[in-house]
Amino acid sequence: MDENKAYQPMDIKTILEQSVIRDVKDIFVVAGLPITYKIGNTQERMDRPKMLPDDIRLCVDDIYEISRRPKTNLDNGLDDDFSFALNGVGRFRVNIFRQRGSLAAVIRVIRFGLPDPAALSIPESVLSLADTKKGLVLITGSAGSGKSTTLACLIDRINHTREAHIITMEDPIEYIHQHKRSIVTQREISIDTPGYMESLRSALRESPDVILLGEMRDYDTISSAITSAETGVLLLSTLHTSSAANTINRILDVFPANQQQQVKIQLAQMLKGIVCQQLVPSVEGNLIPVFEIMKSTTAIQNMIREDKLHQLESAMQAGGAEGMCTMDGSLLKLYKEGRISRETALMACANYENMVKRLG
Repeated sequence: MDENKAYQPMDIKTILEQSVIRDVKDIFVVAGLPITYKIGNTQERMDRPKMLPDDIRLCVDDIYEISRRPKTNLDNGLDDDFSFALNGVGRFRVNIFRQRGSLAAVIRVIRFGLPDPAALSIPESVLSLADTKKGLVLITGSAGSGKSTTLACLIDRINHTREAHIITMEDPIEYIHQHKRSIVTQREISIDTPGYMESLRSALRESPDVILLGEMRDYDTISSAITSAETGVLLLSTLHTSSAANTINRILDVFPANQQQQVKIQLAQMLKGIVCQQLVPSVEGNLIPVFEIMKSTTAIQNMIREDKLHQLESAMQAGGAEGMCTMDGSLLKLYKEGRISRETALMACANYENMVKRLG
């Protein structure tokens, strides 16, 4: 390929159609590179010339045109994050931003239909959290670890198993839920509602049974989420934390010191489960999820209330009968099953020295 020849525009719809057919996870549109696909854990660059800043601008214009979105945020110097659907193709989540003086875009590919938890190796001990009728359930992990997919599976289970009003607040909406046994109303931040806080306040007046809050980002949303969970609804949300103990500490840290003891008491009463997850490469080369699962028991509640979070890991190790497990325990299990390599287990573990011993 001659990288110096002029860039020839390619129909963005064709790119999106090909991405779905080829099971692409993300599409990168960045100056200095051809359009690049992320497939599994590898990058594949299209056999086309490198894109220049003007090419990127044209491509971004095409994205706005095909999604029928206004360029208000971009024109005001802001990053833009939104999702859209193409009939018969799939859904796409787009983030458009600036880097080194030019535009760039990353497009997440979301196929029509909902994820299959069995195909994704999401265990029943995670899915059973959907059977909880009230309280707080948190799905945590780094960006891109599959939190939204796990939440979609939980919402789908509720939708198929009981009559409820499910309200989701998402930024943006990724998976579309049809009305089954439940009524599902989905609100997209900045389109259907100005923000999480406004949407959460409104939701409590809309006869909710289940609320999905896309992310607990700051003091206001965390405080409001806790208050909402106390009203008797089931509230599902996410945090960017890597363990159950870190999740509780993250929540506590946003509150002033004089409020933290009260928040510990509230969390002990209403927290029903924390699922921490990450994606790791399997021996076959695809990405598979690994879970740490904490569920509410009398012992767990006492540890939270008495600020003995260092004991949570031991409680999870001993709580296998209740469906609990630690991240390192899950990695060890996958290694013994031959699904991941020793190197992967060591790379992804929380306690390296202990994992070395456990791997023998």
